[in-house]
Amino acid sequence: MKVVRELGRLQIVWIGLVLAGLLVAFSVLAPGSFPTSFNLLNLVSDAAILLLLATGMTFVIVTAGIDLSVGGVLVFSAVVAAKVIEGTGSLTLGAVAGLVTGLGWGLLNGVLVALGRIPALIVTLGTLGMSLGGALLLTGGVDLRAPAELNLGLGLARWLGVPLIVWICAAITAVAGVVLAWTRFGRHTYAIGSNAEASRRGGVAVGGHLIKVYGLAGLLAGLAGYLSLAKYGITGVSAHSTDNLQAIAAVVIGGTSLFGGVGTVAGTVIGVFIPVVLQNGFQILGVRPFWQQVVVGAVLVAAVYVDQWRRRARDQ
Repeated sequence: MKVVRELGRLQIVWIGLVLAGLLVAFSVLAPGSFPTSFNLLNLVSDAAILLLLATGMTFVIVTAGIDLSVGGVLVFSAVVAAKVIEGTGSLTLGAVAGLVTGLGWGLLNGVLVALGRIPALIVTLGTLGMSLGGALLLTGGVDLRAPAELNLGLGLARWLGVPLIVWICAAITAVAGVVLAWTRFGRHTYAIGSNAEASRRGGVAVGGHLIKVYGLAGLLAGLAGYLSLAKYGITGVSAHSTDNLQAIAAVVIGGTSLFGGVGTVAGTVIGVFIPVVLQNGFQILGVRPFWQQVVVGAVLVAAVYVDQWRRRARDQ
């Protein structure tokens, strides 16, 4: 276990150096455009909502699970929030509705995985289709607009010059990182991902814990849906089809093992920013956007290779 932790820390250092290298490279290549305060704020703003999805995904993947539904849950929660705000005129009720909706989808995933013993890949692929289909049914396939007080209020609000949405996402991510690293909930999450049967024999309520983990992922997706509604002003029914894959890629690039038992929220934060920095830098340099997909794909394959190497070191 000590070897695994050291290798995990080493991987975080390496991906941190990769991110730092990208920042330096783009700053040198576009000194008048990339390293500006305006552009750096755009970077963190673009990454904020994806960071919520990836944080929830980190907990799921550490348990050796997967959640393909987060993009659909985000959209469905945004639609429900918009409908509730339209019907009640209350932004608070809309926020609560979005959070409860996301939590509900997450708990459904958890119950089907933990108690129904259905593979997480199948469960969450099914709820992805159900949530996206439900959003289309509720909207008739037409995006709903957020009320002006939400879009011009929370969507544009700033504190110390930084968008309030960024502060919210950063605070929640920090709390989640502490929970995973330093609490009993985090220790049980790692234990289940390392060996679910041994955890069960050791007194961990594996089924109940998995339900909580998937519920957490759904709750964060619901919050992401509400914040997305505030930021962009529309529900974006067709704009989040790849959010689940982006979140999974960020988590894996950040050093979390697809086989469970290894991972950190800090690594996920770095993993979220690498594709965001690439996309932003390529746009500034006028590079065709397809190259960003190529580079991110290569980094993802490299991250999985490192994970396999780390597993072999652990088994020796």
